[in-house]
Amino acid sequence: MPKHVLICQHTACRRAGSHRVLAAFQSQPIEGWTIVASSCLGHCGNGPMVWVLPDDIKYHHVLPEEVGAIATRHLLQGKPIAAMQYPRRP
Repeated sequence: MPKHVLICQHTACRRAGSHRVLAAFQSQPIEGWTIVASSCLGHCGNGPMVWVLPDDIKYHHVLPEEVGAIATRHLLQGKPIAAMQYPRRP
């Protein structure tokens, strides 16, 4: 199954700095993962939003300096960072 990291680039997320988050992911490519600039992920006001697929984990309010932790802990080690995750709603 393909592994993708989607970084929202829609208006609210871009105002919150998602273009810098995208650049941070692109600056440290991870083998086996594709980094994708996406359209709206549907959580405006909580951005920058990052969605890791196929794990179906969303991170919110991601800062460029947090990208390294996501890349290392989640993408490489397979350990999602609970404290950074967007809370799931039924």
